[in-house]
Amino acid sequence: MTAPLAPRGRGRVRLTSDDREIGRLAIPAFLALVAEPLFLLGDAAVVGHLGTPELAGLGIAGTILQTLVGLCVFLAYGTTAGVARQLGAGRRGDALTQGVDGLWLAVAIGVPVTVAGVLLTEPLVALLGPGADVAGPAATYLRIAMLGVTPLLLMLAATGVLRGLQDTRTPLVVAVAGNVLNLLLNVLLVYGAGAFDGLGIAGSALGSVLAQLACAGVLVAVVARSARREGSSLRPHLPGIRSAARAGVPLLVRTLTLRASLLVTTYAVVVAGRHGGDPAVPIATHQLAMTIWGFLAFTLDAIAIAAQAITGRYLGAGDVEAARSVTRRMVGWGVVCGVVTGVGLAATSPWLGPLFTSDHAVHDALVPALLVAALAQPVAGVVFVLDGVLIGAGDGRYLAVAGLVVLAGYAPLVLLAAAVPDATLTWLWAVFCLVFMGGRLVTLVRRAYGDRWLVTGASR
Repeated sequence: MTAPLAPRGRGRVRLTSDDREIGRLAIPAFLALVAEPLFLLGDAAVVGHLGTPELAGLGIAGTILQTLVGLCVFLAYGTTAGVARQLGAGRRGDALTQGVDGLWLAVAIGVPVTVAGVLLTEPLVALLGPGADVAGPAATYLRIAMLGVTPLLLMLAATGVLRGLQDTRTPLVVAVAGNVLNLLLNVLLVYGAGAFDGLGIAGSALGSVLAQLACAGVLVAVVARSARREGSSLRPHLPGIRSAARAGVPLLVRTLTLRASLLVTTYAVVVAGRHGGDPAVPIATHQLAMTIWGFLAFTLDAIAIAAQAITGRYLGAGDVEAARSVTRRMVGWGVVCGVVTGVGLAATSPWLGPLFTSDHAVHDALVPALLVAALAQPVAGVVFVLDGVLIGAGDGRYLAVAGLVVLAGYAPLVLLAAAVPDATLTWLWAVFCLVFMGGRLVTLVRRAYGDRWLVTGASR
């Protein structure tokens, strides 16, 4: 058995065909990932001039919306892996049929979620406990924005199809065009033009929904055109939709464990903040640190997306050695990117705080937390890549179990760490990086060194 992480040869590093293919998929994927958060950032830039309650309301509504849509990321990941396998097996028509099933699954999930979200807008907002001055704008925005859930899920599924077909450029072009359209519509609908007075925060939500509809329409049209070219049916196929749903369940569990771990970390920060001093400082600092961590994750996640597409294709073609070889290369690139982002984060850490706040207490607390995060970047590089490799291999069940194991070990430890007198944010970030990221590293490397994920053929 050849370990997929073992080095191959010595001497100076040369770009291989694998490297070029990784770059061809990863670079557009990275740019598209960076473009995705700009939807809400564009809204914030426009709504912020309406007033603080409106901006806070947008934050509340955005959190709810991002959570609902984020839980359905399996629509992209699972579809990418399945389509790539069929493509590798030389069954492009079957690949597109499976992709169309993913689109219908997005509709089947999106429509009831939209209806429930519109009907339960006020209770959803109330769960986060905003005051009356914030709850009103939040409910206004969320009720309209819920109409964009189905288009957003269709965007996820269609993007997954295109990634599985080894195309990451089309989603990038659509993401950039969609953000430009979103910003233009927001300015027009919020503030008006000529005789039109504008709709305020409701206009921002409506503008985003219209932009999302446009993006979903373009991506679905691209997939549909490809499906027609291959003679694949565009009609809903219930067995295929059910199969796509079953395949998505383990990835949903995986996503839930990741989000639960982040929520537990935030709760631990809140608990530690009660020991003394201003409790708002560690919470605000942690939020900034997590925001920066999340942005750096885009670089590593881009390689993971390439890993999903390439691994699925090679295993679909039955080429185990190629799957191992490209895994080695992607792990290497993950480490390199992790070192680069870590060094960059450490070097810029003293200047990042003032970009977000004028509170010197936050500045002082942020730097050591970011230095800990910087040290963990190479580990994160390996974790993200191997996560993508196993998703591409269709090994979702293992990822779900591993996620539950890591969460079960991490949650009590970080809560115990928070209960220690004088527990600092830096201490909690050390626990996060060592136990949570370290736990993920151990479980993923352990799997990658084995053979059980190397299942070949058009379907797992």
